[in-house]
Amino acid sequence: MLRTALRNVLAHKARLLMTTLAVLLGVAFVSGTLVFTDTISAAYQKSSEKGFSGVDVAITPHKSDDSGGNPGAAPRLGRQVLDRAAKVPGAASATGVVRGFTALSKKNGDQLGSGFSNLGGNYYPGADGKDPRYVITDGRAPKAEGEIALDAKSAQRGHYKAGDTIRVSVDGPVRTEKIVAIFTTDDGNVAAGGSLALFDNATAQRLFAKPGQFDEIDVKAAAGTSQTALKSAIDKVLPKEAEAQTGQKLADDQAEQIKQSMSGMQTGMLVFAGIALFVGIFIIANTFTMLVAQRTRELALMRAVGASRRQVTRSVLIEAVVVGAVAAVTGFAAGIGIGAGLRSLLSSTGALIPDGPLIIEPTTVAVSLVVGIVVTVLAAWLPGRRAAKIPPVAAMNSVHAPPTTRGLVVRNSIGAVLAAAGTALVLYGAGQGSDGKGPMGLGAAVLVVGVFVLTPLLSRPLIAAAAPVLRVFGMPGKLARQNAVRNPRRTAATASALMVGLTLITGMTVIAGSVQKGISKMASDGLKSDYVVSMGGFEGQRPLSPSVEKTLSKRSDVTAISPLRNSASRVDGDIEYLTGVNGESIGDLVSVDFTQGSFAGLGGDKAVVDDKTAEDHGWKTGSTIPVTYEDGRSGQLTVQGVYEGNEMIRGIMLDNATLTPHMSTVTDFQVMLKTKGGATDATKDELKKALGNNPAIQVQNKKDISDGIAKFFTLMLNMLYGLLAMAVIVAVLGVINTLAMSVFERSQEIGMLRAIGLDRRGIKRMVRLESLVISLFGGVLGLGLGVFFGWAAGELIATGLPTYELVLPWGRMGLFLALAAFVGVLAALWPARRAAKLNMLAAIKAE
Repeated sequence: MLRTALRNVLAHKARLLMTTLAVLLGVAFVSGTLVFTDTISAAYQKSSEKGFSGVDVAITPHKSDDSGGNPGAAPRLGRQVLDRAAKVPGAASATGVVRGFTALSKKNGDQLGSGFSNLGGNYYPGADGKDPRYVITDGRAPKAEGEIALDAKSAQRGHYKAGDTIRVSVDGPVRTEKIVAIFTTDDGNVAAGGSLALFDNATAQRLFAKPGQFDEIDVKAAAGTSQTALKSAIDKVLPKEAEAQTGQKLADDQAEQIKQSMSGMQTGMLVFAGIALFVGIFIIANTFTMLVAQRTRELALMRAVGASRRQVTRSVLIEAVVVGAVAAVTGFAAGIGIGAGLRSLLSSTGALIPDGPLIIEPTTVAVSLVVGIVVTVLAAWLPGRRAAKIPPVAAMNSVHAPPTTRGLVVRNSIGAVLAAAGTALVLYGAGQGSDGKGPMGLGAAVLVVGVFVLTPLLSRPLIAAAAPVLRVFGMPGKLARQNAVRNPRRTAATASALMVGLTLITGMTVIAGSVQKGISKMASDGLKSDYVVSMGGFEGQRPLSPSVEKTLSKRSDVTAISPLRNSASRVDGDIEYLTGVNGESIGDLVSVDFTQGSFAGLGGDKAVVDDKTAEDHGWKTGSTIPVTYEDGRSGQLTVQGVYEGNEMIRGIMLDNATLTPHMSTVTDFQVMLKTKGGATDATKDELKKALGNNPAIQVQNKKDISDGIAKFFTLMLNMLYGLLAMAVIVAVLGVINTLAMSVFERSQEIGMLRAIGLDRRGIKRMVRLESLVISLFGGVLGLGLGVFFGWAAGELIATGLPTYELVLPWGRMGLFLALAAFVGVLAALWPARRAAKLNMLAAIKAE
């Protein structure tokens, strides 16, 4: 039986080619993902280890988790801590570290690095006048205000050299600095594509901390002193507001963080690889089903000469093992290329990554082989089992054994039950709010399986609906429709592969479009201001200097303005962030619905709170809020209004005059303003000019905010489309495979059609229309399921996003249907050409 199975693989290698390609693509996706994430993770970990190579013990501020004390952040480290650490037995040197956000400008005015890890720090010279963390390759160390050193990679990207001037922004105002040095460093952020600018120690402390304060103190051990011994000695001299960790512990922690971040990316990419493999299962099952049908006489003869049912099944599974092994090995090799290509692609986008070798773990090899073989064998098991059930006599008498009526009734009954149960679970989940995720996910899976089981039944009425259009093409159109419904199970398996991909694409498009509109509506409806000013970038809300608000408030065309500030506080034993606003003008700048009270007269000890916070604490208008401010001082606020909060505007708001005196460092995270002429491009340009045309500062109107949200969702969708493209490609292979094998089966029939007058062009048209009908059938099912799932998921999202509104992207849905049609036309090119080239007489004589 083993030799027979191997001979069958060789005899049908052309027909198994598409199946092999389908598995190959799925395995390549899996192995490529593993190689890519392992390579990136190893490169970052190696870079991280280099960054900590000069740090044996690091001292950082520490805040205990008890409920007492100030609610603000732990105080920075003072000079006395640095001196104590430097004098500890076993310490060779101690370096004070100060760091913070620093945006750099290119010579053309754009931001250097696009906001990705743009950091500034201090150059802290030792006794020899050098900072061991940095190696100056050109120039000298910065010594006074107005001088900086720039890392070599940023200098190369910005075409800067020592002696040039560069525009710099730390918290808003633009500074012009002279580059006095170019340096190299093992800093992980720089290796990952970020920028680093170094100021002299005094200037850095003034910009990022306070004079005499440090964010971190790095201690180097003397020869013969271990990191553990040095840490133990340092622990004895530290105040309770500081803690020490070994450099190895910091490197291990950062390596674990890198591993976790890569794990999320890896899981996401593997999900899409799994989708491609799931789609491939339809192709594999279809291929082996058709091969078994074409070899029924051969299998019957084997049964007649003594082969058992188990042996027949085993022979089919052996073929599947061979196909899976070949696909797995070639897919693994292709995956290595994909991993290397993804790293190059990532680098080309500007997200530079540390250098490092391509990492191929043994687990990657094992997973690739197991996935390829197991998926193929599982998909071929049912066709193999069907092959063993064919009675020898019945098989000898008929090449094709159509499914019995009883079998179709059972299949349709099971499909109806599954589809009904899945629909019920999805609808139930949609009505349960955030608690409905589990039932909805289970229901979606059950519904997809149910629709797949019912697809043969659905194929007849849906394909029949295309009959009027197909009649336009005459006899080829009529034959195409009949061929498409001749074997409903085969049509169903082929269409289902395309259905799965389009279901996901359509569902994600509906959800993304609806969420985008909901957030845009929230942003525009919640704002009365013409402009919102903030620091740009990818790392959250960066601090904005109060001087920005002062500069803008001096303009004669500004009619209302309010800086927004955040400060930690303790309320009822919990940490709550207070938002400071200009109490006189905030009502003119934001639009919220009050259930009690209003913004009018907001000042002194009065505050307004969002409805959820008020409900959690049992507050209402007139309630008093005992509060411990950031500086530890206590006070009481009185609730003068309760408003309906959302993701954009929520929390406790009070007047800046009340909050600011309690802040250790006064910074804003946004400035809102209205102007006399409203939001115009000319006014926007004037505001930017007033702020020094700083590329790090964003001046956005409502349209800019909506466009930014749209840009984010478009980028996300394009990434998802790219990841799902593999599933669509596999579906195309499935259509090609089904048509090619169908042409082989119908060789005699095609020869007869040629004999009675249908020309080569008619044969090509018949095969192409058949492919088009099957693809559109899968496309219609995919669009229908995608819209349904998109609506259901939207019901869950709407519980947390009140402005959510279902958006059906008719244009894109039409494009998806056109894509399905294009898939059908493309997939039919080779099978149609092959059918047209069949020799008429040879085809008629074929069995």
